[in-house]
Amino acid sequence: MQEEVENRTVNLAISTSRLSARTIVAGIRMYLQHQRNAAAKKPTKVEGVHGKQTVKELIGQNQGVSRMPLGDASIRDFEREARKYGVDFAVTKDKSVHPPQYTVFFKARDNDALQQIADSLMAKQLNAEKKPSIVKQLEKLKSLVASLPSKVRHKEQEHSL
Repeated sequence: MQEEVENRTVNLAISTSRLSARTIVAGIRMYLQHQRNAAAKKPTKVEGVHGKQTVKELIGQNQGVSRMPLGDASIRDFEREARKYGVDFAVTKDKSVHPPQYTVFFKARDNDALQQIADSLMAKQLNAEKKPSIVKQLEKLKSLVASLPSKVRHKEQEHSL
């Protein structure tokens, strides 16, 4: 919030008994010097980006890029695991192949972390295959309930005249 206020407002205070062109120029020079110092303190955009990013931003970090084709695993699951391990990555989609093929680009130094992510995704996929489907379990229970004899109450009212 404070940075937004500083960026939007300019306070230029010059204390002098006589305002001349020389004091105005000196004040403007001080202001420009302050702006240059403030810009130098901020991190550049490429340094500040982590996690999912574009291929151009990833290559711009000059740390070497590797790629890995992503198979049937869900992109969303991959992104969740990559965030957990702090991996910088970029995902591209090759639409020329049917079904579309995804390729993940990552920093070369994150190779071990990416291997760990691939192992955890495979383990999740194997566990999902072992678990029975909830929809199938519900269908079994529906058929079981339908086969049970139901209690039917016959209510009859007699009218007397």
